[in-house]
Amino acid sequence: MTISLTRSETRAPASRMTAEERKVILASSFGALMEWYDFYIYAALAVYFGALFFPKGNETAAFLASLATFGAGFLIRPVGALLFGRLGDLIGRKYTFLVTILLMGVATVGVGVLPTYEQIGITATVLLVLLRLLQGLALGGEVGGAVTYVAEHSPVHKRGLYTSSLQTTATLGLLSSLLVVYLLKTFLTEAEFREWGWRIPFIVSLVMLVISVYIRGKLHESPVFARMKAANTTSRAPIRESFTNWKNLRSVLLLFVVAAGLGAIFGTGHFYSMFFLNKTLHVPLETVHKLIGIALVVATPCYLLFGWLSDRIGRKYIMMAACLLAAVCIQPVFKGLTHYANPALEQFQQQGAVQVTAGDCKARLFGEPVSACDKIRGYLTDLGVGYTFVPASNPAQAEVRIADRTLQGFDRDAIKGALVAAGWPERADLSKINTPMVFVLLLVPILFLAMVYGPMAAFMVELFPARVRYTSLSLPFHLGAGWVGGMLSFVVTAMNVASGDVYFGLWYPVIIAGLAFVIGMLFVPETRGRDLAT
Repeated sequence: MTISLTRSETRAPASRMTAEERKVILASSFGALMEWYDFYIYAALAVYFGALFFPKGNETAAFLASLATFGAGFLIRPVGALLFGRLGDLIGRKYTFLVTILLMGVATVGVGVLPTYEQIGITATVLLVLLRLLQGLALGGEVGGAVTYVAEHSPVHKRGLYTSSLQTTATLGLLSSLLVVYLLKTFLTEAEFREWGWRIPFIVSLVMLVISVYIRGKLHESPVFARMKAANTTSRAPIRESFTNWKNLRSVLLLFVVAAGLGAIFGTGHFYSMFFLNKTLHVPLETVHKLIGIALVVATPCYLLFGWLSDRIGRKYIMMAACLLAAVCIQPVFKGLTHYANPALEQFQQQGAVQVTAGDCKARLFGEPVSACDKIRGYLTDLGVGYTFVPASNPAQAEVRIADRTLQGFDRDAIKGALVAAGWPERADLSKINTPMVFVLLLVPILFLAMVYGPMAAFMVELFPARVRYTSLSLPFHLGAGWVGGMLSFVVTAMNVASGDVYFGLWYPVIIAGLAFVIGMLFVPETRGRDLAT
């Protein structure tokens, strides 16, 4: 077995994929698809979880808490990267990512049977966070294991193409989650979906779990790891070797930078665009899911295209081009979404009709708002209304000016009535949405993501030596992509709340992608063609 797989590294370029390689790719990809589906079904339902698992009274705080819980799964991923990365370099790739898929499946089904805040109070919130942490822990070990396993089975001249098949699973996982939610909402009433229908997408993942465990259980160990184990050259301390050797540590730091750029594009294109259309532009969630879903379908083959292209011209410049394009285009893309999805809102924004003048503003992100200023700003943000803020010397003062009306204190109905009278659209007019242009604008950042994510797996694996590969690539990838991408929607929304500008938070991914481009062009090496056995 080892001999035949080892030869695949040096076959003639014209050779076709072997049956063993096909089995490795399909098994790894299906398992990864299941894990991404489990992880992202929460994102597809995040707009519901604020009301289901958090205290009522402040919709913006509940939504932010829901986003923060989503982000918590990303924050714990580096811990899973260290834990399972170490195991993968010690005992093998195959058995480690078999454990990760079991952990992910159990945690996901757990969310599906979890009582709500109304039923058990704060315990529901705590349990939801714990289950999200378990999901993140599992995914922290899955990505490094899957890309290492597939790359170590791949011929050198097709490494980018073969590993890019794994990269499609993140997009397909999100697409699957959106499709399941869309179908359920088609056949269930809104009341039924809010009451119990939201549980179904989590519970059905049990079927995928059984299939994935069965398939992965039949795989053989990576030929590179099998040779190291036979020669007794595996690392005995992969964490120490990964992070105390300067040459290896330098590669770790560079991967973190590239992964951060990936995370900025990933979080913006996959998640924040969805929240922006629904929460800020007031496009119905079903329409948002449909548009995002079609964009994901169209973009999926591009992951394979850019993986294949990286086998021919290299990984570095494709990924860096994506970071540069993202830094330049993110702000115009989202302003374009406003123009084509809700032109009435764009016109209202251009009037600069809303001004808040108040003291004692804390810009509270969680919990019940205390001052009238907090309540006004939180309510305006929840409505997707931008505003200018003028500090008042009197802490007790709190007023909001909307067009030619000035309202004292916080009065929810009065504020909303004044906004409507001033031309604010309570919801997007479906007849005026330019659907083709909205689709194109949604597709743009997803294509940038394909450019950087398609070659990323091969790049990561080629960057590190076989002895510590699993550990070395897992941690910086999840610190960069996981922390930056996972918390992006929360950070962007929080920046918007603090500034009163619905576009201000987008400077966060713009700056991250720009820094990744500059540092990457200066210091990141080209890795195409490196020997994975060393």
